[in-house]
Amino acid sequence: MEQSIISAACALGAGLCMGIGAIGPAIGEGNAVGKALEGMARQPEATGTLRTNMILGCAITESTGIYSLVVALLLLFVKF
Repeated sequence: MEQSIISAACALGAGLCMGIGAIGPAIGEGNAVGKALEGMARQPEATGTLRTNMILGCAITESTGIYSLVVALLLLFVKF
C-alpha cells in the first residue's frame, strides 16, 4: 500500500514537473522569436545577426525544459 502511494506521487510529480517545466521555455521562446521577427522586419540588413542570436537564445531557453525532463525521468525510474 505504502509503495503504491509513493509510485503514484512520483508519477504525479513527474507529470507536473514536465507540464509546468515546459510552460516557461515555450513562453520565452515565443517572445524571443516574435521580437526577432519584429526586428528583422524593421531592419532586414540585420537578419543574419538577429537569427544567430535568436537561435542561441532559444537553445539556452530550451535547457530549462531539458532539465525538467531529466527531473521527471528521475522521478519515474529511480526507486525509492
